[in-house]
Amino acid sequence: AILSGLVGDLSDTIIIMVIVFLNALVGFVQEYRAEKAIEALRKMAAFQAKVLRNGNWTSLPAADLVPGDVVMLEAGNAVPADIRLIEVHTLRLDESALTGESVPVDKTDSPLAGDTDLPLGDRVNIAYKGTLVVHGRAKGVVVATAMATEIGKIAGMLQHQEGMTPLQSRMADFGKKLSFIILGIC
Repeated sequence: AILSGLVGDLSDTIIIMVIVFLNALVGFVQEYRAEKAIEALRKMAAFQAKVLRNGNWTSLPAADLVPGDVVMLEAGNAVPADIRLIEVHTLRLDESALTGESVPVDKTDSPLAGDTDLPLGDRVNIAYKGTLVVHGRAKGVVVATAMATEIGKIAGMLQHQEGMTPLQSRMADFGKKLSFIILGIC
């Protein structure tokens, strides 16, 4: 852009500046959205859990849970970890943040028959971290915490740097071709 400006070709200078600006804008928007998603997942993780420890029910930060802890869930609670339900009383969870289902899901403490590799929405005997209890109560055993939970796996995928998006690669290719064309014209 500087070379084009010095040569006196104002149209090339403007085109190059627009491309650079658009590239920077697209990169900023994508990075901003990824940071917001990670921050929302972190906020979801900061809550308390009612846990059975040493024969007594106590309230602990969700971060202190370990696999094998017995947890009590009640209406209004956020599920603090991935939990295998062992005792359920008309439990319904809002799993929309995880599965996209728009209505609360009925949960059961019955073992699932057959295939153990079911989609998340079909695993009706598991309560997932970050979902909300909208009705009923339940007890369950913690089976996964932190990044081992289903929502933790999603957060991990968001943090991994993947290759360039198709738009980024097309913009880079277009920028290279435009640079060669401009150099050729100059």
